[in-house]
Amino acid sequence: MSVELKLDAAVRDDQGKGASRRLRRAKRVPGILYGADKKPVSLSFDEEQILRLLREEAFFSQILDVKVKGKRTEKAILKDLQRHPFKPLVTHLDLLRIKAGEKMRQQVPIHLLNQEEAVGVKQGHGVIHHDLIEIDVECMPDDLPTAIELDVIELDVGDSVHLSQIEAPAGVSFPGLDVENDHDPVLVSIHMPRKAVEEGDEDAEESDDGADTGESGDTDEQG
Repeated sequence: MSVELKLDAAVRDDQGKGASRRLRRAKRVPGILYGADKKPVSLSFDEEQILRLLREEAFFSQILDVKVKGKRTEKAILKDLQRHPFKPLVTHLDLLRIKAGEKMRQQVPIHLLNQEEAVGVKQGHGVIHHDLIEIDVECMPDDLPTAIELDVIELDVGDSVHLSQIEAPAGVSFPGLDVENDHDPVLVSIHMPRKAVEEGDEDAEESDDGADTGESGDTDEQG
């Protein structure tokens, strides 16, 4: 069941640390809405609504409907979120307006398919390494994907998938990809667990020690 990505906001006129503290005591989160060639607007949001949305992956990458009290709803994306250093609280939100008819750039999550069935995991006993968990995309607002899906079922131990190896969804490009200048990031790879690698190194060292001992013993007998 998908959650409605909607934020109810109120315009705030008072500024400063004191005003922000008063908002937080009233269970409100201060924030700002800016961009799209419009003036920035200082807003406040319901704390409980924010905390509910934080549980949704889409809140961090998808277009939000920001309903400002007494004004029309605006489309925006979350650009920055500040948290309290030790309490489970959000202290500030930065929202960037989406301009209709203009390309946008946003980070979306990478979803790996068939991780447990991957050759390197099921047969090779390797482990999946998420080299990147999200990726930059550029597209029109209506083409923004919820995620980039990557099937890893054929990936073996030692294999990796680079950005250039995946096909972008229709209307979407990857601005971080520049093969000519050697910028082709790894998205996912499969490695042997560190413990298994260390044990293999130890076995190899013991084998080498034994071989050395044997060789010196043969020399003594011959002498």
